[in-house]
Amino acid sequence: MKFIVSSSYLLKQLQVLGGIINNNNTLPILDNFLFDLNGNSLNVSASDLETTIVSTLTVESSEKGSVCIPARLLLDTLKTFPEQPLTFTVEDNHTVEISSNSGKYALAYAAGEDFPNAVELKDPSATIIQGDILATAISKTIFAAGNDDLRPVMSGVFFQLSTEDVTFVATDAHKLVKYTRADVSANQAAEFIMPKKPLNLLKGILAGSEEDVTIEYNESNAKFSFDNTEMICRLIDGKYPNYEAVIPKENPNKLTIDRNQFLNSVRRVSIFSNKTTHQIRLKIAGAELNVSAEDIDYSNKADERLTCDYQGDDIQIGFNSRFLTEMLNNLTSDEVSLEMSLPNRAGILTPVDGLDEGEHVTMLVMPVMLNN
Repeated sequence: MKFIVSSSYLLKQLQVLGGIINNNNTLPILDNFLFDLNGNSLNVSASDLETTIVSTLTVESSEKGSVCIPARLLLDTLKTFPEQPLTFTVEDNHTVEISSNSGKYALAYAAGEDFPNAVELKDPSATIIQGDILATAISKTIFAAGNDDLRPVMSGVFFQLSTEDVTFVATDAHKLVKYTRADVSANQAAEFIMPKKPLNLLKGILAGSEEDVTIEYNESNAKFSFDNTEMICRLIDGKYPNYEAVIPKENPNKLTIDRNQFLNSVRRVSIFSNKTTHQIRLKIAGAELNVSAEDIDYSNKADERLTCDYQGDDIQIGFNSRFLTEMLNNLTSDEVSLEMSLPNRAGILTPVDGLDEGEHVTMLVMPVMLNN
């Protein structure tokens, strides 16, 4: 088996696939890329058993065959080449020879049959969403997903598709983000939980892409197809918690403030907060917001006053500054609004401006009990 391909074109595709390969695989065969050649079409696959990505490349060849080539070795070699055609030849002595303009390189290969097959989806449902919209939805929610192995359903992003809109939700029980697009819909209602790793890869590949992505899914797997790439991954098994129940409906106290000013203030003040609780206190009265923190063990304290637009009763509420900073960082609007009901009920953070039509973001942050 022999084929000719451009070095930079191959490298670009393989770098996308390389993101799925674990540093310490239980199966040694997973340290390889599977090259499956059929005439001038070359399918390259990478897998970690949970997720498999396949890219289809166009090459010069009229042969057939499949081999597994060590991923790390191949990527490291390709990174050093300037743009040029490379000839891959599978030799009888169990090596693949790569010929460049300046030399020859031989890599040991494994048989293509040893590579695990990707899952075939049985009677999937499908929906289509623009690449950039999907990437935005992932980056707006994924930071709020948990890392708790005991509650695997919370370690992913919940996709809720309906005939009217699509909703993406992530939560770790301290913070929750709900991102809805009213300008995208599915043919039928469906919901599933996607793990973080494949989502992070999709986010990187699809950012800024105008391409349409076809999402096919059934009970246990989902498949994302776009451009010349397919990604199949196993879904997280389990029922997602009823997130609507934790979003407080009546929030009479509403604070509107410049996002950057608020973010910088929380960042500064939190430096003086207790290093285990990261607690900061918001005290709001009239048009004045008072942000303060105190670390009694070290006699550190900070106190800042900001002007804001506030409607409601005077209130004092405590938050974990790390969660608040993360959420404010993730928004892109100039102004944000924070709606609250009571000091022991969650606060709702939403952007006031800067959203596309049909785009809704709701962030929920749980308060911490203030010790007076």
